[in-house]
Amino acid sequence: MKQRLQYWLAALVFATAVGGTTTVAVIPSPVFAASSCNTGFLTFPAWYDGIVAPGSCEIESPDEKGLSLFVRTIALNIVEMILQLVGYISVGFIIYGGYKYMISAGSSDGIAKAKKTITNAIIGLLLSIFSVAIVNLISGAI
Repeated sequence: MKQRLQYWLAALVFATAVGGTTTVAVIPSPVFAASSCNTGFLTFPAWYDGIVAPGSCEIESPDEKGLSLFVRTIALNIVEMILQLVGYISVGFIIYGGYKYMISAGSSDGIAKAKKTITNAIIGLLLSIFSVAIVNLISGAI
């Protein structure tokens, strides 16, 4: 058990070091300036974040050279939304597992199911953090 905890701690340190932070967010290239028209829901970005014309809220039409950057920006925004959704769902399952643990009333079956739910949710949360680190690493390299 102690060795397993050490592996999880090492994995968390790795994700923090590679990803920069432990938040679930993919940050597109710093070339894109924040605009007042890039609004999202909760922490989700707008799908068009980073492709609007400076000073206006109209989406710029890409030219031949900028098409790959245009598509990459939209893809990174969608990946960020999906990864944030996975993080929110994982936290929801952790809360659900805690609720199941509280209402198990000492039943060994209920406690085991609740612990399994919490464990799986934590694994899912760690996987989403690692995937954020990997996406940040790859998008930074591109």
